[in-house]
Amino acid sequence: MVKDLETELYDLAELFKVFGDSTRIKILYALFENKMCVGDLAESLNMTQSAISHQLKILKQSKLVKCDREGKQIMYYLADAHVKTIIDQGKEHIEE
Repeated sequence: MVKDLETELYDLAELFKVFGDSTRIKILYALFENKMCVGDLAESLNMTQSAISHQLKILKQSKLVKCDREGKQIMYYLADAHVKTIIDQGKEHIEE
């Protein structure tokens, strides 16, 4: 039982590490409303496509974003409503 709790807490800490990068937060924020491709994200965040792709890979591995192919483009979106909730609650906390 203790090992399960340790594993869970480790996994939770790893999740929060992913949220600890401002570029990844900007990407997640951009995906709040719409699906976006790498090019659109790069343009809206004024970053290179390479930098965006690198961060999207981390976000996908952490199960925070998912993607679908639409024609020739791969469109990224938030994996579920929990992602927005975590960011919203964090934002609410810092605004107090």
